[in-house]
Amino acid sequence: MADDSLPADFFVYVLRNDAGTTYTGIAKDVDARLAAHNDGNGAKFTRGRGPWAVIHTEGPLPHGDALRRETAIKRDRVFKAKLKAGGRV
Repeated sequence: MADDSLPADFFVYVLRNDAGTTYTGIAKDVDARLAAHNDGNGAKFTRGRGPWAVIHTEGPLPHGDALRRETAIKRDRVFKAKLKAGGRV
């Protein structure tokens, strides 16, 4: 549950590359984070697997809520399958 006293400045994002691989993360600035992933300065998982494109974002959320949503997305195979297929979720 969201705590209204905390700043809601984090976004959950899902990236996809040309091979159909997805990556889920959180950031305050999704565009800057995408650029970091595509420049090889993002998460170790994304290095050498780009180019990446944003296929889904949620937020803004407080940090804790964003972390919980990131974990939920990573575990939800149906949700990610819909994203990969280009469907609306």
